[in-house]
Amino acid sequence: MASTLRINERSISVEAAADTPLLWVLRDELGLTGAKFGCGMGLCGACTVHVEGQPVRTCVTPLAAVQGKAITTIEGAGHDPIGRAVQAAWLALGVPQCGYCQAGQIMSAVALLRDTPQPTDADIDAAMAGNICRCGTYPRIRAAIHRAAQQLREAR
Repeated sequence: MASTLRINERSISVEAAADTPLLWVLRDELGLTGAKFGCGMGLCGACTVHVEGQPVRTCVTPLAAVQGKAITTIEGAGHDPIGRAVQAAWLALGVPQCGYCQAGQIMSAVALLRDTPQPTDADIDAAMAGNICRCGTYPRIRAAIHRAAQQLREAR
């Protein structure tokens, strides 16, 4: 079945069944490999992208559910000032260890800062709870989110 998707501000046509998980369309059909397969059940967050600005687990989201909606992947996150600030903070603080979960972590952090520009530790913990980091970089993730929030406040 032919579908047209809006990904990273571009209209893209794909041939895939309506029930195909968005993750496989992104990775296998479009070569957007930033979102990773982790658990396949929407529990680990490695496959997180934004759909209409909200973090969504692509491993459990069928293609039919996102047609006509704006999708942003980690490959497009830097086009947004919040995404750039989060990515810069991630690099400045050396957040990634193995890096496998980091695209999903960044996408969740961007969504948090879009909705809560000055998050508390509790806000961060709640927003990031669905993202698992096997390397345990949670303290650096929290610090990077605070740094990005500060950077965005200073830029205003």
